[in-house]
Amino acid sequence: MRVRRGLLSSIESVHLMNPCERPELAPRQDTAGQPDVPREVGIVFPCYNEAANIDELYSRVDTTTRGLPQFQFRFFFIDNASTDGTGEKLTELAKRDDRVCVILNARNFGHIRSPFHALLQATGDCVIAMATDLQDPPELLSTFLDHWVAGASVVVGQKVSSEESFVFYSLRGLYYRLIDRISDVRLLQHVTGFGLYDRRVLEILRTFSDPYPYLRGMITEIGLPYTIVPYHQPLRRRGITKNNLFTLFDLAMLGVTSYSKLPLRLATMGGFVLSALSLIVAVVYLVAKLLFWDALPAGYAPAVIGIFFLGSVQIFLIGLLGEYIGAILTHVRNRPLVVEQSRVGNWPKELS
Repeated sequence: MRVRRGLLSSIESVHLMNPCERPELAPRQDTAGQPDVPREVGIVFPCYNEAANIDELYSRVDTTTRGLPQFQFRFFFIDNASTDGTGEKLTELAKRDDRVCVILNARNFGHIRSPFHALLQATGDCVIAMATDLQDPPELLSTFLDHWVAGASVVVGQKVSSEESFVFYSLRGLYYRLIDRISDVRLLQHVTGFGLYDRRVLEILRTFSDPYPYLRGMITEIGLPYTIVPYHQPLRRRGITKNNLFTLFDLAMLGVTSYSKLPLRLATMGGFVLSALSLIVAVVYLVAKLLFWDALPAGYAPAVIGIFFLGSVQIFLIGLLGEYIGAILTHVRNRPLVVEQSRVGNWPKELS
């Protein structure tokens, strides 16, 4: 088994796959006028402990893709060091279907780095990314491809309704509206990455060299037109969600630190305002004490309230600053997206 440095291999392969130095200016690879040449489509499936969903997912995707003979499909699964036998199940699937390619990670590299690595490694004139938990409907593949054939460079699925808790869905919506208002670029709401990406877009994503990418922000930062396909998100039927309070907070802060400086600027402005108010209160208290020396007893309440208030504000601002410093540290380390343990399946020769 070979060990691969994921991000380095992704970046180094840019020149192999696209000789153009400016990928955003590269012409779109279009074989629509060549009826005998099927257009190649890669589909990426990030996995972590999804053994219970693999069979149904493969069946539904296989049924959908066989109804689209004008395209040639290849399935790219990336297993994030599952502990429930997902890797073994994918290995067996690759032996049965030569369209299946599998990446087995050396360890769990998280829900952000691993899917993005697979997206960069996938081949095809376009690549579709979707979750393995069946909450992203495979039946939308044909709709995505219709928009792509019509000229769309990016087609993303947007949840317009969900069977999850109404409170949880509303909180997500509140976060999306907030981050959209404070970010430097327009960010997509209720978009998880489920969608289609043209090869030109993928080559642009390679140039970001981001070890901890926020994909839904990258889509709008690139600036190319995108098409939104609304869909209803069903509940997970098998297995348990891998998202928890920590991972959701991590993703939320990633969006803030990657695409907005407003919190830092508000912290600076708030510091000036609080300093001015503290100075005014101190001067007023000093003048009152001098004028009413005996009538105004010295008390501990103002001092205690002031100390605790300013202390809590400082702790909050230090934590906020720490988030930005942590994001900088992640980038300057220049670590690979993932380290692969092995690859299984009928991989293209240049990537095997």
